[in-house]
Amino acid sequence: MSIVARKEKQKQEIRSLILEESMKLFVEEGFSKVSVRKIAERIQYSPTTLYLYFKDKNEILFHCCESGFEKMLAQNIALSLISDPIERLHQMGVNYLNFGLENPEYYDLMFIQDAPMSALNDMGAGWSSGDQSLESLKMIVQEAMEKGLLVSAKVETVAMAVWGMVHGLVSLAIRQRLDKLVPAEDMEQTMHDSLDWLLKTMKKA
Repeated sequence: MSIVARKEKQKQEIRSLILEESMKLFVEEGFSKVSVRKIAERIQYSPTTLYLYFKDKNEILFHCCESGFEKMLAQNIALSLISDPIERLHQMGVNYLNFGLENPEYYDLMFIQDAPMSALNDMGAGWSSGDQSLESLKMIVQEAMEKGLLVSAKVETVAMAVWGMVHGLVSLAIRQRLDKLVPAEDMEQTMHDSLDWLLKTMKKA
């Protein structure tokens, strides 16, 4: 490996370390209580080093969220191989549930905490990753309606109904709101059954 390649590899490793440990601190202490200095202490680097990689704490938070969306996107890559839009919609919902249950810290940061949206406002940026995810959902719903597979309705309304269902289930689960209502061994199946029921009620007879 050349010196340039080795330096680039080291740079990427440090950047990943900053994001990984920042993510842990945001979850452990809350975004408002974490500073760049505290992140630097956690990874045993100087704050100056962190500023070589990120402008400020908001930018670190933004990239933590982007990492989460990249993980979610990776789960949906194979959706294009499913020709039936209803089956594709179902699998997207399953992937969403699985992502939230398997990555509760990322999910909390991406979809529940206020801090990321405040950071985006401070940066003057939009929620592009979230918008793209919703657009993907709307495209599948639109296709299903055009093929006469779903009850006719406003695409945005149906997309929000599906998203609201899976988001609510994941949010309740990762915040332990279902622990006393659903046995742990039945939790995942119950969530998937709820998704199945919703899609069946939406299908055109």
